[in-house]
Amino acid sequence: LTTLMEEAQTVNLDIAAATARFIQADAQARVAGAPLFPSLSGTGQETYSRTSGSSSSGLTNGGREVVNYQASLSASYELDFWGKNRDAAQAAEETAVANRFDRDVVALTTLTSVANAYFTVLSSQDRLRVAERNIASAQRILDAIKQRLSAGTGNDLDVAQQESVLANQRALVPPLRQTLEQNINALATLVSRPPESIRVAGGSLNRIAVPRVTPGVPSEILTQRPDIRRQEAQLASATANIGVARAQFFPSIQLTGNGGYQSSALVSLFQPHAAFFSLVGSATQPIFDGGKILGNFELARAKQDELLQTYRKTVVQAFADVDNALTNVRETTNRLRLQRDVVTASRRAYQLAGDQLRAGTADIVTVLNVQVTLFQAEDALVQAQLARLQAIVSLYQALGGGWEPRMER
Repeated sequence: LTTLMEEAQTVNLDIAAATARFIQADAQARVAGAPLFPSLSGTGQETYSRTSGSSSSGLTNGGREVVNYQASLSASYELDFWGKNRDAAQAAEETAVANRFDRDVVALTTLTSVANAYFTVLSSQDRLRVAERNIASAQRILDAIKQRLSAGTGNDLDVAQQESVLANQRALVPPLRQTLEQNINALATLVSRPPESIRVAGGSLNRIAVPRVTPGVPSEILTQRPDIRRQEAQLASATANIGVARAQFFPSIQLTGNGGYQSSALVSLFQPHAAFFSLVGSATQPIFDGGKILGNFELARAKQDELLQTYRKTVVQAFADVDNALTNVRETTNRLRLQRDVVTASRRAYQLAGDQLRAGTADIVTVLNVQVTLFQAEDALVQAQLARLQAIVSLYQALGGGWEPRMER
């Protein structure tokens, strides 16, 4: 399980896609932050022109050819008086943070799926072993009944009833093998490998040790669960977008500068007399836009309110998830303990019924009922073990994963 967990974190395709998404978000954040700095560009240009010739009193004048060279630098900067560019950059950065936590959500879900699939594989192996053992027991009972029939103390009905029990046990095997193969294939998908390369042999739920979850302050879940942190970052991004929308109501002030050299002779291009420059300051104030800016502002506020309610719901749901997981762990543990008592009693009853059958004093109906009860109890015990492990996995998931015990001082 440890090997599969480590492999899934490095090769799982869902995690890889989520990683690519937050790399995209980082790039978008750099794009959004670019207006905070001046833009500078350089230009080199050569212009060649020729005027047409003129004709007067039968005389023709040739056209004039002009070559012009120019090298210049242009710079522009928007004065961020109202914080529009700063808020846009912050919104993009918070979106990038949200994408990082989204990657953690995907990773946690993937690891939960690996654990559940792995435990289901072990459960299927255990149930197959129980089914094979029960088939052997039912066969022994059938042989004993046939011996009674040969001795004249049994009848064909007894044989038919036991054959039915044996056939039912054999019919349970194909679905168990199907479940086993399907979950091995699920593990292969989670670790991005072909199914034939996955081998989970010799495992058993009885060999699984469950680490203890260290008690802590309930509020710790707010920083532990990645889905809460993701919603928090998305809310911060939406809040910054309100500032961007609000700044649209105010003037946009732009500074532009252009300077360089221009000459008709390349050798004199960079002489002092060839220098030129220009500086322009402009302000643009929206006057009437049909309500577009106001609509964008109200839209940003509504989105922020939506994400606020979603964030609150995520927090409330997180506490409910933990409480449900704790309840599941407690009740599945009780169920497992009681099911073990059922199996112990059923095995004792089955042993006594077998002894009486061999002694010729057992009622065949009692023997049939006892063995069916034992077979069902043993299979239910394995399912109870699986349910408890899956409940513990759901607790780790509800806590946000990676819930390590504290070091004692």
